[in-house]
Amino acid sequence: MLRQQPLKGLVRFAVSPSGRHGLQLALRKLPAAQYHSIALQSNLLRTFHTPRRRAQTFNPSAQCFPLLLRPCSKALTRSINTKPLPQKKSALYRFIYRSLAYTGFFILFTGGLIVAFFIYDASTYREDLTFSDVPVSELALNPRRGGPKNLPIAEHLVDDEDYPEMSTQKNKPKLVILGTGWGSVAMLKLLHAGNYHITVVSPVNYFLFTPMLPSATVGTLEFRSLIEPVRRIVNRIKGHFLKAEAENVEFSEKLLEVSQEDSQGVKQHFYLPYDKLVIGVGSTSNPHGVKGLENCNFLKTIEDAREIRNKVLLNLERACLPTTTDEERRRLLSFVVSGGGPTGVEFAAELFDMLNEDLLKSFPKILRNEISVHVIQSRGHILNTYDEALSKFAEARFAHDQVEVLTNSRVKEVQPDKIIFTQKDESGATVTKELPMGFCLWSTGVAQTEFCKRIADKLEVQTNRHALETDTHCRLNGTPLGDVYAIGDCATVQNNVADHLLTFLRSLAWEKGKDPETMEISFKEWRGVAQRVKARFPQAADHLRRLDKLFHEYDKDQSGTLDFGELRELLKQIDNRLTSLPATAQRASQQGQYLARKFNKLAQAAPGMRANQMDYGDLDAAVYKAFEYKHLGSLAYIGNAAVFDINGLNFSGGLLAVYLWRSVYFAQSVSFRTRILLAMDWSKRALFGRDLMNF
Repeated sequence: MLRQQPLKGLVRFAVSPSGRHGLQLALRKLPAAQYHSIALQSNLLRTFHTPRRRAQTFNPSAQCFPLLLRPCSKALTRSINTKPLPQKKSALYRFIYRSLAYTGFFILFTGGLIVAFFIYDASTYREDLTFSDVPVSELALNPRRGGPKNLPIAEHLVDDEDYPEMSTQKNKPKLVILGTGWGSVAMLKLLHAGNYHITVVSPVNYFLFTPMLPSATVGTLEFRSLIEPVRRIVNRIKGHFLKAEAENVEFSEKLLEVSQEDSQGVKQHFYLPYDKLVIGVGSTSNPHGVKGLENCNFLKTIEDAREIRNKVLLNLERACLPTTTDEERRRLLSFVVSGGGPTGVEFAAELFDMLNEDLLKSFPKILRNEISVHVIQSRGHILNTYDEALSKFAEARFAHDQVEVLTNSRVKEVQPDKIIFTQKDESGATVTKELPMGFCLWSTGVAQTEFCKRIADKLEVQTNRHALETDTHCRLNGTPLGDVYAIGDCATVQNNVADHLLTFLRSLAWEKGKDPETMEISFKEWRGVAQRVKARFPQAADHLRRLDKLFHEYDKDQSGTLDFGELRELLKQIDNRLTSLPATAQRASQQGQYLARKFNKLAQAAPGMRANQMDYGDLDAAVYKAFEYKHLGSLAYIGNAAVFDINGLNFSGGLLAVYLWRSVYFAQSVSFRTRILLAMDWSKRALFGRDLMNF
């Protein structure tokens, strides 16, 4: 039944399949010392659980080891080692062993990633020829002429037959989008493919991430990290792109005049037909009638950022020359920023960081002692659109960094070597001052482009000198409904609530059979008028919360009703409280998203409308609500610190706030490619500093 076989320190038990009872009898016949030794060395004393009893200690004298007592067809053999247990290794040994193991795993994992990347990289190269016969319309190669100027009309494009999806879009409504800014790109990313024949026209073939542009002027970020090829975005919806410039619009014939230079440098003009035209051409800097702006730099495009970078570094190099006098050196190292808004403040902060952190590593120390940075602001505080506490924090930060802030100052003239400005003193008197400068950035608001000015001149209702006026559906005022839209910096939403008073009252007066100008409305009817105002002008919703309070406040004669004059006065007060939408990236992006969703709805509803003969009138209002801007907050970088003004939540801080500021813009970046480049640039700055080279 049981036999003991000693073999070089091992005791081997062979158990036959005779069952539990035989093993119990055999174990009990062993001497007590040998029995307990075997039990201890073979770990027979262990805790086990049964479904119906609590955990208990196994007693070999009363029960058998479960593993040895299982019925089996063959004899089970178990070896028991009688040697002492191995000694536990020291903590240092275990630490070194685990460290080497983890290092080995990391090396293997990293090596696997590198090999996988090279395999993927090898798959991206092609040796086979990719060209083939492509069908091209004869009208695309030789377009017919027409229009007021008898120019070629590009009714068909050379890539209309490149893909089956493009071929099916030829007969779709033609949607032409001008510009590749925030509004246009946001619109392109949400439009459904196949609904429209989409053509994007812009003099540049990339999207520029403008909020980070000040960082590129001093080498914190590289220029390519801020741009994304627009053709990649257009290709998603199988659209078309023309690198050209819009010149004019023939609204009656729905023709857009476009121009581009040919290989000989001669401008070639042609017409591009449209069914819907979206104008998103942006804006230019506002000169405010100041002389000498040719001596200033601007910060609107990637070319502007490159020019600023080259000029700043050129001034630093000239200041090192032995022939440069002390006075000339101080002038070259005097940097002036005209405008205390977010762009001007962030540029001044980035410039100071570069001069303070990287200058001494490469340039003589005397340059750091003679550098001066000045910010000229016409208002009482910089960042005046932010909360006052944040403005004061930014001014205190600049004072700590020795960046001079000149408030209540207006520039009169910019000369090649100095800037002349006026400033109000404590008594309110205006004093004229001069400031030597080697560099001046002009960042003081926006103005219309030449294209927008030509459009405004053709439409009598366009009286705004700074932007094209649209209604709350982003439709350009003065053009047929549903034909032309304007978004972004080039446009402003008209908020003339009081001028639409008759429109609000007509439907109510028609129900009662009265004259809108002579009727009086009760509080209940006033609530209906307020709902119509909110639907037509969503921005007025915040000012129409307490309808009962407004009603009693403007019911001058306490008659319990509002007459035409009282209601007009009420709406005029709402008009005065409404402000124009800010010329920011988030506003343009929201408008682009709004138009994309509306156009998708229009395309979806178009077949039903045509079947019911409803393809005329105010279709936009029939299928989609008016545009409502939602301010998501403002933030600004102020030199190793940042300020945030987010829907009433105002806070500021040092490096932690800077990392949060970076995270916000990192998340808003347009593609995964630009996010990777941004992360690499920030890491490169931390490891190697900024590149102080001009090219």
